[in-house]
Amino acid sequence: MVKLPNSLRDWKTDAFEQSLKAEMECIRRDVLPLKEVIEADNTVDDSDLGVTFINATDDEHFIKALVGVYFAEIVSCCSCSGGSPIEEAYCEMHVTIDKSTGDTEFSVGEDYRR
Repeated sequence: MVKLPNSLRDWKTDAFEQSLKAEMECIRRDVLPLKEVIEADNTVDDSDLGVTFINATDDEHFIKALVGVYFAEIVSCCSCSGGSPIEEAYCEMHVTIDKSTGDTEFSVGEDYRR
């Protein structure tokens, strides 16, 4: 399970947005559910992952944030000469941080699922 300790520490401060963005930009495709938003035969290139903060709320147990994630989608193309084309991709992602442990779960909004 991924932990976002800086985001948890900075909740309710001006530093939260930047901490969340910085920690998420270090996480890669094997953790983030980006494969859920691309075409079946394509792959994710997360070498230049970008994250934008949209909003966040909390309750007694969890911090719940919504972020925009920018990444590259490598298009599987059997007939392309010169390699597979790369397309810019975007999705909105829900981030849920457990306040007691820092354990973090990621899910993609229904609008972005294939």
